[in-house]
Amino acid sequence: MPVSVKVTTIGSSTGIVLPKDVLERLHLQRGDTVYLTETPGGVQVTPYRPDFAEAIEAGRRIMRRYRNTLRKLAE
Repeated sequence: MPVSVKVTTIGSSTGIVLPKDVLERLHLQRGDTVYLTETPGGVQVTPYRPDFAEAIEAGRRIMRRYRNTLRKLAE
């Protein structure tokens, strides 16, 4: 569902103000950090670091591949 926001002056900076319902859906509060990712369809706004998700998936692949080795090391 597209939401329209205006670019506005905030102090001496320029920014956008997110509507309350968008903040609630993203579980965001004042002071939280969001990440902007350029996609073929525009810009994606997310509270999650995209590179962190990639690192987690790489860790999972390593743990699956070396499951027995890691189990022995944990003993």
